[in-house]
Amino acid sequence: MDEGQVRQLVRRSVYRSLGLPQVSEDAPTAAVEAPEGTAPPRPKADPLARTIALGADHGGYELKEALRVHLLDLGYAVRDCGAHTPDPVDYPDIAFEVARQVSEGSAWRGLIIDGAGIGSAMVANKVPGVRAALCYDLSTAKNAREHNDANVLSLGGRLIGMGLAQEIVRTFLETEFGGGRHARRVEKIMEIEKRFTRNPAAAESLKEDDTDG
Repeated sequence: MDEGQVRQLVRRSVYRSLGLPQVSEDAPTAAVEAPEGTAPPRPKADPLARTIALGADHGGYELKEALRVHLLDLGYAVRDCGAHTPDPVDYPDIAFEVARQVSEGSAWRGLIIDGAGIGSAMVANKVPGVRAALCYDLSTAKNAREHNDANVLSLGGRLIGMGLAQEIVRTFLETEFGGGRHARRVEKIMEIEKRFTRNPAAAESLKEDDTDG
């Protein structure tokens, strides 16, 4: 009796003791199916189809340039909204452009950086459809996405280091919205916004600003 026959005898003994059907070594292996009612795992969305609007003033310029490379390495497309030099600029101009692209659907997510991140978040949240969150650690980044469905991330370029910034960005982009009770609350946020954006003159003003730029 050779080694292969010994293995087959052992296998048969184990199968018999466990009450399992005997399977020949030569039999084709059947495909393993998921139990009924279990959804197959979803394929990951192609990150190349996701565009990030990225912008910073002079206080966040250095971090912006590094995060632009980081985003490209992760496979995202990047729309660089400036600044393009470290010279002083006004953060409202940059933050508005990032938020506008997210609001209009030109970008999937937005990332804005200034010295502290506060002013840019304020600007972005004035744009209809934008939910900007200032995040300073992984917990706030996860919460902003999971609970609030934030679509714009604001960072303080002079408050956090490069390594932490990269982790915050990755967490923000990869965390899914939790839905459920959070969806109801986010809908209430949007309803409040609608009360103040039903003015046609305000919409026209936005269009004029875009044309002038």
